Amino acid sequence: MERSLCQPYAVHSTVHHLHDFKGEGRVEQDVLNLPVIQANPMAHFASMSEEEIAERIQSIRGKMGDDLLILGHHYQSDAIIQHADMTGDSFLLAQLARSSNATHVVFCGVHFMAESADILTSDEQMVFLPNLRAGCSMADMATLTDVETAWSQLSEHRVIPVTYMNSSAEIKAFVGRHGGTVCTSSNAHTAMKWAFEEVGEEGKVLFIPDQHLGRNTALEMGMTLDSMMVWNPTAPPEPQEIVGKDLLLWHGYCSVHQRFRVDQIEQFREEHEKGKVVVHPECSNAVVEMADAVGSTEFIRSWVSDQKPGDVIGVGTEVHLVQRLNNLYPDRTVLCLDDSVCPCSTMYMIQPPYLLALLESLLEGNSFNQITVEQDTAEHARRALEQMLELR
Repeated sequence: MERSLCQPYAVHSTVHHLHDFKGEGRVEQDVLNLPVIQANPMAHFASMSEEEIAERIQSIRGKMGDDLLILGHHYQSDAIIQHADMTGDSFLLAQLARSSNATHVVFCGVHFMAESADILTSDEQMVFLPNLRAGCSMADMATLTDVETAWSQLSEHRVIPVTYMNSSAEIKAFVGRHGGTVCTSSNAHTAMKWAFEEVGEEGKVLFIPDQHLGRNTALEMGMTLDSMMVWNPTAPPEPQEIVGKDLLLWHGYCSVHQRFRVDQIEQFREEHEKGKVVVHPECSNAVVEMADAVGSTEFIRSWVSDQKPGDVIGVGTEVHLVQRLNNLYPDRTVLCLDDSVCPCSTMYMIQPPYLLALLESLLEGNSFNQITVEQDTAEHARRALEQMLELR
């Protein structure tokens, strides 16, 4: 019997949730005995060219047929996107996985996205992540321990939690247990409006983990900066500081979107007098205020497609998506506002050799790098996700 390419570096380990803490490379794993790919596929497939790896991936896709579904997030490189059956943002891809009949769902994204897919898919479906180190720094900024500590400090107040999709399954489950909802960048306004209606005039909303999305959404709703505050878990506010604050913003942010600055927009407009600017709502409010349009990844794609031939468009989001839009619309110029280039470093951990290593294992009947959310956590997280769907 031919030995699997993955066998030299496949081991059994206690795996469930995995987080790369703030880019330190320190990995925390939970308590399910699942096999993981441990060694470096980049080195294992070093003798193969990019074309050979791509051909091998396509060959395995053909052999597995409808039993395999590869999902590619918009922030993935073209080297991965070319193999994706479907592309989209995190929640759209999780929904597509749910509606699929494929038993093997390979999520080319980051860990919280694969968790959401596992929560929403059936028991017969299995979700896999090509590289378990592909985490999300924003999601890791809101740990369950820190959020539970903050919640205990708010025990004298009526509070409804709202968590952004970019959070761990544990945080989504916490929100579900406490009657809250999940939101995306597309429906944050609707979710926050619902939360304030639920909590009443004397209550508060705790928005986790992205302070910028929460702040931008609240300002769009007509709230003032004086009515909100940032909750820093390493230096929580004194009880008297919370008085009069309706919105508590978790001290989290996207490491990519925080790179965009006002001076970058000013420079873009100096160089392109008629240029247009669109940014993601995870950017700071100062950047959002200067943009011509603001919206989710799907909104940005749609907005760029609606522009006219000859337009020059500055985009404030991840560079792989910006480059793809520029290639997709050759009759206009689509530029990243950050000219020093700003890829999502954790998304970039999904490289073709990792995808090939995983597919080789699946073809031989092994289940490496499976993402499995514990049943109780999944149940409560699903409750928060379903609450969001009711709002749409």
